[in-house]
Amino acid sequence: QLQLVESGGGLVQPGGSLRLSCAASGFTLDSYAIGWFRQAPGKEREGVSCISSSGGFTKYTDSVKGRFTISRGNAKNTVYLQMNSLKPEDTAVYYCAAAPTLSPCLKKGYYGMDYWGKGTLVTVSS
Repeated sequence: QLQLVESGGGLVQPGGSLRLSCAASGFTLDSYAIGWFRQAPGKEREGVSCISSSGGFTKYTDSVKGRFTISRGNAKNTVYLQMNSLKPEDTAVYYCAAAPTLSPCLKKGYYGMDYWGKGTLVTVSS
């Protein structure tokens, strides 16, 4: 069974950093495009960042450009989201998702991912 598991969430002060991890079981992430999404209380889910299977293509939503970095781990079965200069408005449940093609990463909101994790909570507060 294909599963994605997010980790690394927690409570951080404004201006702080967190690194989220997305790990897979049942398949290898290096064959899939991976997206990070978030959903804040009372808001719709938002596509945050996306990376191709090779890692050569990355994309970010405007609100996180210059602050967040998506990358693939050397072990090839983990994808990271490094989040710096965090703001209270970054507070949300963060999800990773996988797709066998790059197509979702090219769409608005990265719509069309096939596999989803259950999320990890990030809270930015003083």
